[in-house]
Amino acid sequence: MSENILSTIKYPEDLRKIPKEKLPQLALELREFIINIVATKEGHLGASLGVVELTIALHYVFNTPDDILVWDVGHQAYGHKILTGRKEIFHTNRQLGGISGFPKRDESEYDTFGVGHSSTAISAALGMAIASKLKGEIEKQHIAVVGDASIASGMAFEALNHAGVTDTNLLVILNDNAIGIDPSVGALKNYFTKVKFNGAKDADNIFEALNFNYSGPIDGHNLNIVISELERLKNVPGPKVLHLITTKGKGLRQAEENQVVYHAPGKFDALTGDLAPKSSNAQPPKFQDVFGKTLVELASKNKKIIGITPAMPTGSSLKFMMDAFPERAFDVGIAEQHAVTFAAGMATQGFNVFCNIYSTFLQRAYDQVIHDVCLQKIPVIFCLDRAGIVGEDGATHHGIFDLAYLNCIPNLIIFAPRNEVELRNILFTAQQGLELPIFIRYPRGRGRIMEWQKPFSKIEIGKADVLKEGNEIAVLTIGTIADNALEAIGMLSAVQQEKIGLIDMRFLKPLDEMLLHQIFKKYKTIITVEDGTIIGGLGSSIATFAASKGYKNKIEIIGIPDVFPEQGTVSELQEIAGISSEKINQILQKNL
Repeated sequence: MSENILSTIKYPEDLRKIPKEKLPQLALELREFIINIVATKEGHLGASLGVVELTIALHYVFNTPDDILVWDVGHQAYGHKILTGRKEIFHTNRQLGGISGFPKRDESEYDTFGVGHSSTAISAALGMAIASKLKGEIEKQHIAVVGDASIASGMAFEALNHAGVTDTNLLVILNDNAIGIDPSVGALKNYFTKVKFNGAKDADNIFEALNFNYSGPIDGHNLNIVISELERLKNVPGPKVLHLITTKGKGLRQAEENQVVYHAPGKFDALTGDLAPKSSNAQPPKFQDVFGKTLVELASKNKKIIGITPAMPTGSSLKFMMDAFPERAFDVGIAEQHAVTFAAGMATQGFNVFCNIYSTFLQRAYDQVIHDVCLQKIPVIFCLDRAGIVGEDGATHHGIFDLAYLNCIPNLIIFAPRNEVELRNILFTAQQGLELPIFIRYPRGRGRIMEWQKPFSKIEIGKADVLKEGNEIAVLTIGTIADNALEAIGMLSAVQQEKIGLIDMRFLKPLDEMLLHQIFKKYKTIITVEDGTIIGGLGSSIATFAASKGYKNKIEIIGIPDVFPEQGTVSELQEIAGISSEKINQILQKNL
């Protein structure tokens, strides 16, 4: 049995001592290591398997961390982490107190730039390259690894446009596997396909037109070819693009054949690759599926309904509508800004446009939300999936800022459904026509109601819902965090429970001020609970209301403190933030 090479490597300097002919064996070992860990600990699988050879070659050829390597998004950086001092702790990946699932600057000097959202690598690497030039470090290399889905984003194009007129040691590696999380889309994807199969004429090369030295496409799984080409490009001046053809999920048959599912497959059998069997017990639906299935149901009767998503048809469940009504559902690629303004344009023409974007990704289109939608009062229906704490993806993916960053914008409606039926009914209400854009936020994961496909009923805009009457303390919640509050109240004695009122505000904008007046007159203490930031959200709005109306009641605000929560399970992170049912119960007891 041959020696295990991976066990001899702690840092890239160890890797560089290995004879080149032994690197294919190392690639096999690195793939096996990733598969074995992710099979039991979960995480992003396919992307990292697809760049094993590239990862080895980059650290073999370049003098990292002195030469700067920037990964785009970071889904594909597991091999990088394992080869840069984190092999022994890689089993803690994405866990509370463990290493991040994405490159992170304060985790390792080899993680040169924190990435969680796509298409940032070229801009960051170009900034570093120009800084090196200003410092006289003319030999330093700067490498950005970007996927074919990410490079189609507007920000990537902005960076390419700038880089093309610089004289910097910048190498952009295009990792072309024709898939991001879902299959890549758009004209650029079609162009890459043509290059891959037919070759590209010089006059037809988009990168050459942008003043990049283009080479490829080459087989990204042939270590000798990749190393040889990287060695050559080290000595080529100016901005360069190396086009690699890779297979996402390489080395695990099921991951190669079902790339969407095996992007982040959950637990699976490391030997066979088969997914862990799902529970046969009936479960409540995922909120994303309530959205997707309800939209199809509504669209079958309302021909003016349109669905839009930026590159997340499966994750958002817009895939249901894309399958049922392909001419009325659009995946625009990793292009959140375009998605928002595209939606606005369609809405001006009388369509009921549902634009589904993860909460954390809508941050990328903030200017478009303000100028292209709200300023003009265009009634786009925004569905913000993955709102609140999302769990193991960590700081880059938590959807905790949306309540605050939307709250300050005029001309909009903000609604958070407490459960699946509420989500279903607000979708029904919105497609009947609103005067203003509406932002509907809901969490990742499953709800709690089995029988959710009930007849539709219209929701009155700006109307809160009293879930429980009391006489001393009023708990005001928004969205599914009401479940935690109900559990917290249920932990109290019967006598104590009688003192607690619970109100689901439902709408952050407009607030139900008529009900708020009644609450402030009836209850001496007001406690607000939200799975968004304390600053700028529900609690801030309630405190502002009280101050403006002259109320002197005690107000206690519970929510996400002024920090970026790290990775961990949702329950672990809610406990740390102080919004778990146990923590809410403690606050209630303190105020009784």
